[in-house]
Amino acid sequence: MLESRLSFPADFYWGTATAAYQIEGAVSVDGRGPSIWDTFSHLDGRIARGHNGDIAADHYHRWQEDIKLMKRLHVNAYRFSISWSRILPTGRGAVNPKGLDFYNRLVDGLLDAGITPFVTLYHWDLPQPLEDEGGWLRRDVVDDFVAYTDVVSRALGDRVKHWVTINEPWVFSWLGYFTGMHAPGNMSGNPMLALQAGHHGLLAHGMALPILRANTPDARVGIALSLTHVDPASDRPEDIAAARRYDGYNNRWYLDALFHGKYPEDMLETYRPFLPEFQPHDLEIIARPMDFLGVNYYTRLVIADEPEQFGLQLKTVEQTGEPTHMGWEVYPDGLTALLRCIHEDYGPNAIYVTENGAAFEDEVTLEGRIHDHKRVDYLRKHLAAASKAIEEGIPLKGYFAWSLLDNFEWAEGYDKRFGLYYVDYATQERTLKDSGRFFAQVAEGAILPTS
Repeated sequence: MLESRLSFPADFYWGTATAAYQIEGAVSVDGRGPSIWDTFSHLDGRIARGHNGDIAADHYHRWQEDIKLMKRLHVNAYRFSISWSRILPTGRGAVNPKGLDFYNRLVDGLLDAGITPFVTLYHWDLPQPLEDEGGWLRRDVVDDFVAYTDVVSRALGDRVKHWVTINEPWVFSWLGYFTGMHAPGNMSGNPMLALQAGHHGLLAHGMALPILRANTPDARVGIALSLTHVDPASDRPEDIAAARRYDGYNNRWYLDALFHGKYPEDMLETYRPFLPEFQPHDLEIIARPMDFLGVNYYTRLVIADEPEQFGLQLKTVEQTGEPTHMGWEVYPDGLTALLRCIHEDYGPNAIYVTENGAAFEDEVTLEGRIHDHKRVDYLRKHLAAASKAIEEGIPLKGYFAWSLLDNFEWAEGYDKRFGLYYVDYATQERTLKDSGRFFAQVAEGAILPTS
């Protein structure tokens, strides 16, 4: 087997990532309240095949086994999210001690195994009672998030030192309050609602920073953004301008606010008819200094001008690269380019690839093996792209593969598998895929097997 040593620092974090609703199950166990995803996943026609996360990968009951699975991967970090509804069943008020006990046990188990916990406070599962009051469209939800942050960080801050405040505000605002593809399923088609929800998400992030630092000695705090490398479909000025608009919509709107304390001028002009009201000093709060930026990268988009399209007046062009089971092009060069752009334009002190992975149609052989060579190739190429970024001087400090386990893939249900471990949902048996074996080799010695 040929091998090449990758360029990663000795203190690099090798990890996997998950989200509470996607893996925990136990949705009505030990005092947990309903979240928007509990409600949304039980609506007719919203989730593929009528699936829901009631059981998911049953991580709530199998967390000890799952830590052993992490050990087998040789990871030294694990990114997971807290279920807000498990801690505060109605979103605020009385704390559910059994919910905190679960995460206390999980954190202690990880530390005993030599695995550093990276905790995400919000990964899309807003408590349903808060949504009933308006959800992320209601400014006071920021205060609810701050109070929740205080409860969790007081309980875990003596051991958890790495915090992600909010995961992917673009996704939960635009897919949750504009297209309705995700919970809470608001199909408004009104950009103002998406912009309002996203602004409140960023504001919640900024307001949570001092709370986390007060409750966590030596806290390292950041946010995770869903960022996409964007290329124009041609060198026509119209296509270049359209690609710039998409970059503003998906990337710069959030990055400029977080690092420059302002929304990009070109997008303010684009959104002018739909802008919600922002209060004075909001952007100052949003732009409070962070310790790291989390980058969730899966693919790139090729964008062309489309004057007839409502809103941004653009369209995506079919890419030439091989697609994953999600239909996303495999484009590892986009990861290097995206990290380079972030480093040059925004200069975060540290960057983590907080999600990167691929769904493919896995098959279990008669011998019980999963030879997912396409996922192995995806990981190999993206890890090489990450290594190249470090060689260029980009402060990449960790890589988290999505995902530890096959899980409930939101609107796609259980049809799309991202895990390094295959989950038989009928038995909950976990089986290490070839991609997991590959990742374990890399994590153990920063060696990239080439065959």
